[in-house]
Amino acid sequence: MTDAFSNLRYFSAQDHAARAWEKFYRNRWQHDKVVRSTHGVNCTGSCSWKIFVKKGIVTWEIQATDYPDNGPDMPNHEPRGCPRGASYSWYLYNSGRVKHPMIRRELLELWEKAKEKDPVKAWGSIVSDKEKAKSYKKVRGLGGFVRMDWNTAYEIMAAANIWTTKKYGPDRNAGFTPIPAFSQVSYAAGIRYLSLLGGTSLSFYDFYCDLPPASPQTWGEQTDVPESQDWFNSAFLMLWGSNVPVTRTPDSPFMPQVRYKGTPVVVISPDYSDASKFADVWLAPKQGTDSALGMAMGHVILKEFFVDRTTPYFDEYVRKYTDLPFLVKLEEQPNGQYSAGRLLRAGDFADNLGLDDKERPNFAPVLRDTEDQLVIPNGTMTTRYAGKGQWNLKNEDCRTGRKFTPELSQKDHHDDVVEVLFPYFGGAEYKNPNFAATPHDSLISHKIPVRRIDLGNGKTVLVATTFDLLLANYGVENGYDDPNCARSYADDLPCTPKWQEIITGVPSERVVHVAREFAKTAEKTRGKSMIIIGAGVNQWFNTDMTYRAAINLLMLCGTIGVNGGGWSHYVGQEKVRPQVGWAQLTFGLDWIRPSRQMNTTSFIYMHADQWRYERVKTGDLVSPLAKHKEDRNKMSLVDCNIRAQRMGWLPTEPEFERNPLDLVREANAAGVAPRDYVANQLGSGNLHLASEDIDGEGNSPKCLFIWRANLIGCSAKGMEYFMKHLLGSENGVLGDNIEQMGEELPLFTKWKSEDTVGKLDLVTTIDFRMTTSGLYSDIVLPAATWYEKADMSSTDMHCFLHPFSKAVDPAWEARTDWRIFKDLARTFSKLCVGHLGVEEDIMMSPLAHDSPAAPMEPVDWRTEGKTPIPGVTMGNLTVVKRDYPHLYDMFTAVGPLLRDKGVAPHQIAWKTGEDYETLGDLNGRVEEGFAKGAPKLDTDINAVNMILAFDPAGNGAAGRRAWKGLEKLTGMPFEEEMMKGTGSTRYTYDDLVQQPRRSLNTPIWTGISDRGVAYTANYVNVHNLMPWRTITGRQSFYLDHTWMLDFGEGFVGYKPPLAKHEIDGMKEKLGIKDKTLALNLLTPHNKWTTHSTWSDNLVMLTLGRGGPVIWISETDAAKLDLKDNDWIEAVNMNGSTIARACISQRIPEGAVYMYHNQGRTVNVPLSPTTGKRGGLHNSISRICPKPTHMAGGYAQFSFALNYMGTIGANRDEFVLLRRLDHVEW
Repeated sequence: MTDAFSNLRYFSAQDHAARAWEKFYRNRWQHDKVVRSTHGVNCTGSCSWKIFVKKGIVTWEIQATDYPDNGPDMPNHEPRGCPRGASYSWYLYNSGRVKHPMIRRELLELWEKAKEKDPVKAWGSIVSDKEKAKSYKKVRGLGGFVRMDWNTAYEIMAAANIWTTKKYGPDRNAGFTPIPAFSQVSYAAGIRYLSLLGGTSLSFYDFYCDLPPASPQTWGEQTDVPESQDWFNSAFLMLWGSNVPVTRTPDSPFMPQVRYKGTPVVVISPDYSDASKFADVWLAPKQGTDSALGMAMGHVILKEFFVDRTTPYFDEYVRKYTDLPFLVKLEEQPNGQYSAGRLLRAGDFADNLGLDDKERPNFAPVLRDTEDQLVIPNGTMTTRYAGKGQWNLKNEDCRTGRKFTPELSQKDHHDDVVEVLFPYFGGAEYKNPNFAATPHDSLISHKIPVRRIDLGNGKTVLVATTFDLLLANYGVENGYDDPNCARSYADDLPCTPKWQEIITGVPSERVVHVAREFAKTAEKTRGKSMIIIGAGVNQWFNTDMTYRAAINLLMLCGTIGVNGGGWSHYVGQEKVRPQVGWAQLTFGLDWIRPSRQMNTTSFIYMHADQWRYERVKTGDLVSPLAKHKEDRNKMSLVDCNIRAQRMGWLPTEPEFERNPLDLVREANAAGVAPRDYVANQLGSGNLHLASEDIDGEGNSPKCLFIWRANLIGCSAKGMEYFMKHLLGSENGVLGDNIEQMGEELPLFTKWKSEDTVGKLDLVTTIDFRMTTSGLYSDIVLPAATWYEKADMSSTDMHCFLHPFSKAVDPAWEARTDWRIFKDLARTFSKLCVGHLGVEEDIMMSPLAHDSPAAPMEPVDWRTEGKTPIPGVTMGNLTVVKRDYPHLYDMFTAVGPLLRDKGVAPHQIAWKTGEDYETLGDLNGRVEEGFAKGAPKLDTDINAVNMILAFDPAGNGAAGRRAWKGLEKLTGMPFEEEMMKGTGSTRYTYDDLVQQPRRSLNTPIWTGISDRGVAYTANYVNVHNLMPWRTITGRQSFYLDHTWMLDFGEGFVGYKPPLAKHEIDGMKEKLGIKDKTLALNLLTPHNKWTTHSTWSDNLVMLTLGRGGPVIWISETDAAKLDLKDNDWIEAVNMNGSTIARACISQRIPEGAVYMYHNQGRTVNVPLSPTTGKRGGLHNSISRICPKPTHMAGGYAQFSFALNYMGTIGANRDEFVLLRRLDHVEW
């Protein structure tokens, strides 16, 4: 023993015999208590963990292993966890933790000089002075934080919110927080505050590009998917763009377990991913071309299982559960050809086929049965709103009750065969220069069997079945000697296996083999073929095409709604299982209905002024068959978004160019109903939407809250534009705007030649760690970690409800999100007196999902010079009262609307008065004042109990009422079957702490999770005949919204990645002399981080390079003379980022991978191009919204938060990559 260790008892020789050295280890693992909690991060795991505490300090964590059993012959959901979760406790006590409230020094100095005045006036005096405002905005991101006390923080934030509401309107206060499923109360805290205030709640799934628009397009449902346990039921498993071992680590055991059982596994991925190692077959298409692969698989399945022979199970399934039998009107084109138009409906007939106007004949698509009769089947949208209990999937005519069998094809009894034109986007006209194109025309004709229908009043129309059109769309020959349909898989015609090989590089024989085996397995097992699909294909501009191509395979093979089959979309932690109860708490619907909500992609695209730099032309995206092609060619992408907002298809926040509180005052002074006043003002041109002058003073958000998120550094696609235009800070934007480029300016919003910068007056970040968002904020507040609060978590991956528990008190000055916003509400109520009282606020909400907005041709009242009709040709207008002095009282008590009005999600209505009283008994009641007698919401535990009390997932009594409500709509029995054995079950927060609880069955989701059935989406639709929430009530192969047809997406097809032109001319503009390479930037999810969380965790950083890296192929590295670990720069018009090169043979040539998201706070040097700190992958990205994602006002094409809307796609980006000989810090 050396002298250096001689005084250390654990290592002393004299104590060795007594085994005293063991004390070190015993001491390390001793603990005073064990607490159950989980991790509030968007990893989808929602794992139950045991947190060990010693002397008030969290010392370690380990996976819990007491999940309820999954039943005989099924693996359980445990142990769940990963190294990220096992290292989380590091965050509680590390140097990067936000420990105290902090404020930018320059802003605090301004505040201290002004605060002798009324705090609200003090804030106004700062932000109304341009020089004062600029003085603190320009130093955002440059450090300079100082501590402040909590009361000062509340005072500044409340004063800013009050002044903004009074000056501009409550909708100029906004909040961003993502993924409520992973910590539902923390999410609810800020959104409840904002909703009661009248502020704007921003979406997240669409902005994150977690949301696949193909899901609502097909089903009228967003990302309802199987739990991971159901993988074990599969007989054929295809992983498409989903790297399960890395991104679904806790659930990944189900995949090898089912493989050991004999299930074949196919992986589709351009790189040799971790999942590929488990594959029996690995298909590696060129990135972004997956839809061509899917089309070829569909071609094989249609030919071999529908045309060459009839597969009874498939045939029965598609007739009953899909729109393939429905009739489509054909529209005449030049040269005697036709194109597919809208679905044939009862409203097309002079006599409405016997329906009266109240029965909404335009909601009634028509099919023909095998007895040659036209039928309006049960389950279409007309039956949903008719109130006759016929919204079901019985094969009965809703007019007579007559049973029928749908006719699938008109091949055997048609009046004629005509040529129908289909758009083709894989040729030269729509070519992306970085991807292969084929030598086919942009219009391809196919021969289709048709019938002529007499509509009455001397009108006739040609119609085809959706199925006959689908065969032609896939290029499948059906006996008409069609020269554009393949006779062989080796034919180079669109949709053949040979054709896709030219585009994707995947050998055609492998595609044929996989498609054939997928369908054969589904035939033998009645649907047990499954596709797990994810971000690898979801985060492209044309993601819809790949998703719909994959979904079509699943529908054709009868897998949807079948255990072991269907689509398993996993990107983010989407599923808030107790959604109804959560929504009441979160959006303040217990006090005020509706709330303000905004799709974030459009919000950031507009207000971060990314539209000013747009190089993509709308005209380049339009179908050659578009009816409105000339109009489309004139419109920019932002014009499309504004038109959609005007027509009520998308929300617009802020809403109007004037304060909505003032608009109500004006209307009352004029003696006109506010709804009529606003509509008339808009029609006359005396009032405009805020988006019609995006950069106008007051037309942008002014106060922004960020919590549970790293919005600026992790989420903000186009981060440098965010910093320039919203923050007014240093930024790395390198491109010119469209005026500087000499391009045409937008039609529908005013253009200002001078850039508008620093639009946001106050940015507040609430977090437990210092992120890039915090560094660029004005105020940073210390939040409690996941081990320091009570909350609840749920996920798509399993059906359990998990608690967060307070293992220790929040460290330093940290507070829970619930307490922070509760205290802010108290300060707001105090300071608003004399500025805001009981006010009336007029809100414009988009035409909503699950409401009977009429199918219609788009009417842009602005360009047509008409007065808009609220709720028809524009959004709905609603006047609500806001009692600002009592905002705190409302925040901390459950409002009377749940006692008196009940709830009606998805048009399923039930009463909640009984639950209101039960919650009062549990939480206690307010004893005096404004909310006297109401159940309390003082604490986060109270909030969890509220969610559970009002939701069928946690309250069996509510479940019985909810299923009864569905019975009324459908005329089908549900209550007894769905609530058998659980109708009296009621969960509370304390129950969850004892053990994770399985979510009870709820009609809000389409699966069930009991009776030994693993949860799978659409189970209730298939087994209990509940329709899908679409125009036909069936799953949709054909989408007849006019914007879908104009952009050539009525049927699925191949579209190449978007050419964004972001590197065009940039090398010359920037004067770069070094060797560069143009490469496609891909941003998969990371193995050792979840978004930016853990990218600054020193424990996890030891598993990688210790900072940002870009993965590159050996071939591309050689072209740039790169060696592994060299510094490299990636640059385009959006900005620059710096990272180390990670050279790997698993990366495909032509692409680089920069894993999402590695943060900007660790090991990021200066960029030689911008001279500023190197950026992130979002620094070299920019939002490009897709017009078809703006389509609304029609059936399943309608708005709901995180359901439908533009998405933040970021995989079409190209960068110039170069090696750096040295870097500066």
